[in-house]
Amino acid sequence: MPGDALCPNPAVTDARVQALRGWLAEAPGGVAADAASLRAASSDASFRRYFRVAARQPASCIVMDAPPPHEDIAPFLRVAALLRGGGVRAPEVYAADARQGFALLSDFGDTTYLQALQTARAAGDARAVDALMRRALATLVRLQRIDADSVPRYDEALLRRELDLFPQWYVARHLGIDPDPAAQEALRQVFASLLANNLAQPTVLVHRDFHSRNLMVPPGDDDAPGVLDFQDAVRGPLSYDLVSLLRDAYIDWPEEQQIDWAVRYWEAARAAGLPVPADFGDFYRDFEWMGLQRQLKVLGIFARLHHRDGKAQYLADLPRVWDYARAVSARYAALAPLARLFDRLQGVRAQVAYTF
Repeated sequence: MPGDALCPNPAVTDARVQALRGWLAEAPGGVAADAASLRAASSDASFRRYFRVAARQPASCIVMDAPPPHEDIAPFLRVAALLRGGGVRAPEVYAADARQGFALLSDFGDTTYLQALQTARAAGDARAVDALMRRALATLVRLQRIDADSVPRYDEALLRRELDLFPQWYVARHLGIDPDPAAQEALRQVFASLLANNLAQPTVLVHRDFHSRNLMVPPGDDDAPGVLDFQDAVRGPLSYDLVSLLRDAYIDWPEEQQIDWAVRYWEAARAAGLPVPADFGDFYRDFEWMGLQRQLKVLGIFARLHHRDGKAQYLADLPRVWDYARAVSARYAALAPLARLFDRLQGVRAQVAYTF
């Protein structure tokens, strides 16, 4: 249930909520929930909404509302079972009604990784920050060891569609700039280079949004995070989810800290038999190039969420994502046309960064 902040028990009276209360009154999955206690928990960038409801056993559950035909809960149910079978702490599904788009899930509480990390950092507690991130890294290695043959491939067509969001929504719609032929050619060259790298990487199970808003700190627990929003999982490049975590759109870290965690992940992945490159420098280059693909996509998605869907809150995070993309594009000769395009678009100075 990533996305917006928790809602303080607002009145919920729309037609789907009434249907949801009726479903809960039937004690789906044998869970005796108090339908009258239903309150909003969170929403995200899709049509899905999440509610919290009191129950007898367990004491609290999360209810997912994924309205057909906009959402299909089948992928969520399949991937939840896949993750839990592989030892990843995904929500337990107590009951589901695919026709209505309802699911009754275990409750990981209110504390996201983003909240916990921000609190620890504000307190100057570097140990707590590091402990949280190491648990997330261990969970990622566990997730990547799960067989991914049953999920769709993160193929060239999907990667390219995601890249195309950048010129369409960020450049043209958000900045109001119509790229000239030179800029279009620069993007074509860079996109071709990125795709060649991304598609050459070893493949594993990819969550696709493995970041601080989709990881939960379960109440009274200091172990593995709860993992949410995994329904779009695919088989794809090994470095993708690590980029989502270390170059998070919602919280940033000094690059030396990113490298430290990347090294720890790389060592753990090698020990677990995952197909990471033998040389860390090669791995980090893949990490950066995969990251650039993701960052260009996110710039486009956040702009689209604002202009098409009226979700202006995502604009606050655009500068962070832009900084990631600009730094990487300036670091590698093959990506220099994109760095020049960034400078033409927004006149940003070159940034100092590590290189390998």
